Amino acid sequence: MSTPEFCFLQMASKLTLANLIQLGFELCGTYSLRKDGPAAPRKKPLTSSDKLKAFVAKAAGAPGCKKAVRALRYVLDGSASPKETELAMYLCLPYALGGYGIERPRLNYHIDIPPSMRKFSSKSYCVCDLCWPDANLVFEYDSKLHHSGEGQRARDSKRSNTLISLGYTVVSVTSIQIGSGEDVNKLAQIAAKFTGKRLRYRDPGFTRKHWELRALLSKPPI
Repeated sequence: MSTPEFCFLQMASKLTLANLIQLGFELCGTYSLRKDGPAAPRKKPLTSSDKLKAFVAKAAGAPGCKKAVRALRYVLDGSASPKETELAMYLCLPYALGGYGIERPRLNYHIDIPPSMRKFSSKSYCVCDLCWPDANLVFEYDSKLHHSGEGQRARDSKRSNTLISLGYTVVSVTSIQIGSGEDVNKLAQIAAKFTGKRLRYRDPGFTRKHWELRALLSKPPI
């Protein structure tokens, strides 16, 4: 059986660069794509971006190695769903690959809640889907699959209120927004404002690249 690291290198010869990055997110995340039905949750990642980089570095000269090295510049650890992966890629890949070049967030990032505020929360920490700690910005993916039910919505609201009390700006993102190029552009504008990024892409070239990226990410990498 192939290891996750070897699998990544093997697929570098078969996948587009964008889909190879997408595969990297999956291997370093806590979900598993399926051909039929929604992605299945995984207790822990199969590997990490550091392990992938180390493996590929030792395989210098192997088929697909150069593409694998390039893809690993953009792979992030900790994605919990395909939509989180899509959002992170749309926001953070460079213009040439159809992304907005936003500073990379931390995925499923733990923010400790100080003891003085724990009476307002049921936990000692909050887990944020996409977080830019230095910018005090959080993007929360509101998935109907994982966030349905009155109790879960109440917990989500309590978490958002706690984060706001800690000085974070919390932006709720839906799958409909991720599926809309116009809405993703608005989200990129928000992220750019908070992180200090000046968006300097040029149209129509950038829009064409962005829609090419969307077409690639709409299908599972394997």
